[in-house]
Amino acid sequence: MAKKMRGVVLHADWDPKPEFKLGPKDIEGRQTYLGSKVWRNPRVVIEERDVPKPGPGEVLIEVKACGICGSDVHMAQPDDDGYIWYPGLTGFPSILGHEFSGVVVEAGPGAKNKATNKPFKGGEAVCAEEMLWCGSCQPCADGWPNHCERLDEIGFNVDGAFAKYIVVPDRVVWPLDPLKDVYSGEELFLAGSLVEPTSVAYNAVVERGGGIRPGDNVVICGGGPVGIAACAIMKRMGAARVILSEPEPTRAELGKKMGADYVINPLTEDFVQRVMDITDGYGAALYLEATGLPTVVYPQIEQCVWEGRALNAKIVVVARADAKMPVTAEVLQVRRAQIIGAQGHSGHGTFPRVIQAMATGMNMLPMITKQITLDEVPENLVMLRTDRKECKITVRLDKE
Repeated sequence: MAKKMRGVVLHADWDPKPEFKLGPKDIEGRQTYLGSKVWRNPRVVIEERDVPKPGPGEVLIEVKACGICGSDVHMAQPDDDGYIWYPGLTGFPSILGHEFSGVVVEAGPGAKNKATNKPFKGGEAVCAEEMLWCGSCQPCADGWPNHCERLDEIGFNVDGAFAKYIVVPDRVVWPLDPLKDVYSGEELFLAGSLVEPTSVAYNAVVERGGGIRPGDNVVICGGGPVGIAACAIMKRMGAARVILSEPEPTRAELGKKMGADYVINPLTEDFVQRVMDITDGYGAALYLEATGLPTVVYPQIEQCVWEGRALNAKIVVVARADAKMPVTAEVLQVRRAQIIGAQGHSGHGTFPRVIQAMATGMNMLPMITKQITLDEVPENLVMLRTDRKECKITVRLDKE
């Protein structure tokens, strides 16, 4: 008889909106790239599942820690009509959770450890990418696995890590050996679980946004985990002023601890005027939209670009939202500005670079503000819909 484990599973009803059309990568009744157009009445339950077995090139990992992501919250959150908030790739039922670290238990034939280029022996501390790219489609061949044409995503359309065990392909597994110089015991796995969300921020501001020159100004809109991680990355890159826009006091204080030089409360302060004051009228070289409220936030960013003296500003949009941004082309044209989309984290060595940065002084552990058990996941998913005091809530599977 197969061994059993418990997992946090999201169920929902396939009930497409009238305007939805099945796309070439959608699967009727099972999977879509337009989640908020299709899935209705989400329900989170803890169920028993079989412990998975690794096949050729796959690795079985015992999960030690897994963070709750905003996408987990939005997949489980219904709007007024019952449709999920999350707009992207989704396939239910699936075990949630994708920001994880753990220990290799068993490796299938041919599965190799990147640190040694030899087969896994078991016992290795690892983390893994959330995006399961195929490696053979055109985007993958061109070096853009984030946009794989046969993409699967851990915890979105395939079973994730809010469970004791998970199987993943070896190509997305990254050893945590460099972190052992800084962290040990449970801290190693807590830090390892932060590699994925930090890599999302890295991909947004470095790979997609192109980074900055030391001495440039940066504005981060949104003090969630990705925004906070971006503060740390941008300060490490040499930003003169990292400005965080965040109304929640606890997240604002955390932002300062992680690299923000200034914090703006957009609910009580004039965002545009404050940015102009802080930067002596220049504005910023890079703006990050990490709030998921583009109809509110983008016009303010655009006004900063228009009023600021700095040309060539880059506006990177990383938060996922169904809403359309109200863009004024004249501002982009006159100010030589760009809007850049950022998705995910895979490719171009994002994971190993984040691990090395964390191993050499970029401490991301303060982002974890609460630790919970597997049984507490459903209630915390509901709490995070409205309560923004916590930054990163992490599930401790090693306590199960």
